[in-house]
Amino acid sequence: MVDKVTLQVLANHCRAAAENMAYTLYRTAHSTFVKETEDFTVMVMDKTGRVVAVPMDLGATWYPGMNYNRAINLVDEYRPGDIAFTNDPYSGYLATHAPDTHLWKPIFHEGEIVCFVGGHVHNTDMGGAVPASLSRSLTEIHQEGIRFPPMTLMRDGVFDEKVLRIMMMNVRKPDLNMGDLKALAGALNTGERKIQAMIAKFGAKGFMEGLDGLMDYAEHQAREILRSIPDGEYFFSDYADEDSVDGNPCRLALTLTIKGCEAVLDFTGSDPQLGSSLNVPTGSDPRHTLLLVGVYYVLYTLNPQLLLNSGLTRPFTCIAPEGTVLNPSFPAAVGMRSLTCGRVRSLIFGAFSLAIPERMPAAPAGSSSIVNVMTTDEKTHRSIIAAINPVVGGGGGMPHRDGPNGSGADAAYLKNTPIEITETEVPIQFVRYGLLPDSGGAGRWRGGLATVMEFKVFAPNTRITARNRDRSIFRPWGTLGGLSAEPSNFIINPGAANERVLGNTDIAVTEPGDIIHIHSPGGGGRGSPLEREPERVLLDVARGYVSVAAAKDRYGVVIRDRAVDAEATAALRAEMKPNAHGRHFHFGPERDAFESVWHDGNYAALTRLLAALPVHWRFFTKTKIFAAMREAGSQADVPSSFATVRRDYPQVPEIALAAE
Repeated sequence: MVDKVTLQVLANHCRAAAENMAYTLYRTAHSTFVKETEDFTVMVMDKTGRVVAVPMDLGATWYPGMNYNRAINLVDEYRPGDIAFTNDPYSGYLATHAPDTHLWKPIFHEGEIVCFVGGHVHNTDMGGAVPASLSRSLTEIHQEGIRFPPMTLMRDGVFDEKVLRIMMMNVRKPDLNMGDLKALAGALNTGERKIQAMIAKFGAKGFMEGLDGLMDYAEHQAREILRSIPDGEYFFSDYADEDSVDGNPCRLALTLTIKGCEAVLDFTGSDPQLGSSLNVPTGSDPRHTLLLVGVYYVLYTLNPQLLLNSGLTRPFTCIAPEGTVLNPSFPAAVGMRSLTCGRVRSLIFGAFSLAIPERMPAAPAGSSSIVNVMTTDEKTHRSIIAAINPVVGGGGGMPHRDGPNGSGADAAYLKNTPIEITETEVPIQFVRYGLLPDSGGAGRWRGGLATVMEFKVFAPNTRITARNRDRSIFRPWGTLGGLSAEPSNFIINPGAANERVLGNTDIAVTEPGDIIHIHSPGGGGRGSPLEREPERVLLDVARGYVSVAAAKDRYGVVIRDRAVDAEATAALRAEMKPNAHGRHFHFGPERDAFESVWHDGNYAALTRLLAALPVHWRFFTKTKIFAAMREAGSQADVPSSFATVRRDYPQVPEIALAAE
């Protein structure tokens, strides 16, 4: 057993190794999305592929609980100097979508593997049907670009040129892919040097025992947090706006059961796998990291001294039925899984908000549109494709302060690219980039403001892809009397005669001179807006965060001549009712209207019906039921819609409906 002092020293060394790997990658990557936005990971793993250390300063934050084991075992042989890779979501359930190329390298000592180092880069493009390879409109994995099962990329320290040629022939910007792959390989070599130094310091046996000890300690920390939460069963549901192009809401459901120092996350009640690319490939892994990212955020919020490694996942068991949006069957498309992962995080936050309301914030924006541009440089006539910026939203109002503005909160690891760099590398012109007033949910603690970005294009047939477009319909929710935030939008030529409002559309073809406007959602408010000090509201108005009209309508604060009218404010607030709906959550009118029909009882019946069908019938049947509801118009009701679909398709079973 390794003593605590040695464990802490080893933890510091492992994190330092991960940080060094991250800086190597960050400084040598070629694509803007890696070298500026930082959509990459690096990690130190044990010899079975369990993550034991990640950087804290750079990169994505989804992967502390990643387990490379299944992917590692699909490679027949490892030798010193080898690097293996995959980008196939269904081989080892590791890469998650095709642009994410994962590499891992075995670290040897005296002929034996003592650990691995690994990581991923999000390639600008992996081929497929659309530039950047990702769109909700895609319906099967084969449309999302070239895929490689787990295999050797480098043998004895030399790249496999045949593999590289195959990849580079099938992607739109091979120089960017090649540069990023070499940068990640260099980062793994940096990691190997750091690991060898640790082995020299601690000895191979002490090093490996220490890695086990680090995971055991993280498990202990997670269990201590769970013990501080009241035992119980907490149910919450949330929605992605659309399950396909011009589709219906996609429901995600969670029953969180906490008992002592263990928790079960049961996602039964979530929609069937979709005919779009919003599916999350988890391969029935009861501790898949993509199902637990929201848990990491909760745990780290409650204990900032937490060790971030796969030991955190041990107290948790996830149940995601096969054939559902959170556990799809091949060949379901999965490229936009990050959108659904944002909803899973909100789902987990909502369940924990019911369990520990005094310690949890309101909903973050939960939507981070990644904007890609494919255009032609008018000076050189060369084709350009680049990820120009993530458009992230505000954080939810917190127990003791406002939500952060424009940070994304649960997606804040995606850094913005300076406008000067983007305009140097991509032939577009920014006309607006900043915070969107009045977008944060009103509350005792205000939700963070959304980000708004506008830019002009100059070439014909410029293609814009804005993946992860969501929250244009269902808003980030407020809690404990706080109000929901403003939704997002995507508009071509806002305010002009040729304006096009695209909402959640994620692909647009534009013309010279077009202005592209994208804004994210804000964060939800926490606590009654009528309890917010008028002086804070006045400061928000002075800073441009809140308009004078919103100060009056949402907060009951009357501002005249840049000062609070105390008498008018007191009178107005006396007329307004705090938390008039009397509920823990404020969802906004869109969700309230939807759930007036699709309440928990009706949706439970729909879930039972769909689960009784073969996988390939489920999404089809759901779509038909929602279509029958729309066709019935004002006469629509769930029982008659079920009956209509059973009449047309006798394969659909009869399911009893429960009363609301």
